[in-house]
Amino acid sequence: MTSIVVHVKELALKGKNRPWFVKLLVRNLRTALADLPVGSIRSVQGRIEIEIASESGWADVRDRVRRVFGIANFSVAGRASLDFDELAAAIVADLGGIAPASFRVRARRSDKRFPLTSPQIEREVGGRIKEVKGWHVDLVNAELTIHLEMMGDHAFYYFGKEAGAGGLPTGTGGRVACLLSGGIDSPVAAYRMMRRGCSVLFIHFHSYPILSRASQEKVREIATLLTTYQLRSRLVMVPFGELQQQVLLAVPAELRVVIYRRLMMRIAEKLARAWRARALVTGEVIGQVASQTLENLTAIAAAASLEILRPLVGMDKDEIVEQAQRLGTYPISIIPDQDCCQLFTPRHPATRARPEEIERAEAALPIAAMVDAAVAAVEVVEFRFPG
Repeated sequence: MTSIVVHVKELALKGKNRPWFVKLLVRNLRTALADLPVGSIRSVQGRIEIEIASESGWADVRDRVRRVFGIANFSVAGRASLDFDELAAAIVADLGGIAPASFRVRARRSDKRFPLTSPQIEREVGGRIKEVKGWHVDLVNAELTIHLEMMGDHAFYYFGKEAGAGGLPTGTGGRVACLLSGGIDSPVAAYRMMRRGCSVLFIHFHSYPILSRASQEKVREIATLLTTYQLRSRLVMVPFGELQQQVLLAVPAELRVVIYRRLMMRIAEKLARAWRARALVTGEVIGQVASQTLENLTAIAAAASLEILRPLVGMDKDEIVEQAQRLGTYPISIIPDQDCCQLFTPRHPATRARPEEIERAEAALPIAAMVDAAVAAVEVVEFRFPG
């Protein structure tokens, strides 16, 4: 068996735009598998075929393919002619010495001009396999299901399916910029936007050298992991400690968190526009912390004119933690660090900051100069996968 057959689901609903989505999915698969022993990767009548040198490389290829967005499921498959005798013989040869309690055949025709219907194909091929193996046929609860896909000039056959990442291919959803902390929430928010086809720019605010580099190291690890899904990433490190000190000296304690966040939004927007991103993404959740009341979220969002996307806004912490664990970012996120959000944070922050209070507080700060200084001092790190 020297092929992998990739099936799409949501892409099938894209009508006349479907070829563009499939073209980007093929491109992303080629990038993800560039350093592995695979042959051609091409679209074939509604599915994608990846040629592999041998089944020995299946495990590595499987790990890469399952991270590529836009895939419903995929299978390691064999190729055979449309002749039923040759097809059944190839299937029997690849099944080797296994002895399932029961089996069934499930067939699909990509070309409806094929002279037999799917049930007829199943009976013809299944009958030949039963004649050789003597296995019991169970059409409802079979231990082994043999899948057939009848193409124009050949057939694919396979014996199981691997779940894909779903969503839409990276690059189809436009560019967004995500405020990425070293915590649990924002990496999940970034992943959810990637899964919708967005290319995500990571923006991390840190307070080095006032605090240690721990948060920067964590966010590099998180960016590295997320890049295994996105394939190409850019991380922008923004020094924020000096700005926090300016806020500390000029702003009432209870308003500092909101002012910090509004500054972050302005800086992130300027960086996002330079990258031609169309929206900002945060990991904010209503009511999770004091700065995330509906009133405060509204006040914070008002600092930027770009669209603000909050993929996690209605989730609870357990749901987010579960997704972080599946994604693999959770063990990194829980490593202790010194995050800039913890620096100079008051004991009792305002939960319902009023617009007039915010205006008075910001009038005491050189906001434009602070934003320009932060943008001028950023460090940019590029990530690629593989390599």
